[in-house]
Amino acid sequence: QVQLVESGGGPVQAGGSLRLSCAASGRTFSSHSMGWFRQGPGKEREFVAAISWSSSSTAYADSVKGRFTISRDNAKNTVYLQMNSLKPEDTAVYYCASSNYIVLVTTPVKYDYWGQGTRVTVSS
Repeated sequence: QVQLVESGGGPVQAGGSLRLSCAASGRTFSSHSMGWFRQGPGKEREFVAAISWSSSSTAYADSVKGRFTISRDNAKNTVYLQMNSLKPEDTAVYYCASSNYIVLVTTPVKYDYWGQGTRVTVSS
């Protein structure tokens, strides 16, 4: 049974920072690319960032490029999302996802396991 457990969300003021963590279990973590997605109020789930199995490749949505950083620690089976310079439009539930691909993928359909989400609320 694959489990992904996110943590680190919460309220923050605009301009602030948060670091999200996602602890994975139940599959060989280092053999899969990982991603972060988010779903804001009244919006569809959207891609935020992704990282390949070896961390050699990363990808970001244009809206977060330069502000967010995805990383992973395969020894700890954990993927992180460092979020800086947060804006009210970053308010969303953030989901961690595990892909069935080793290489970096950005489309939700290529992710087969999802966490329960952690809420981030950015106030102005």
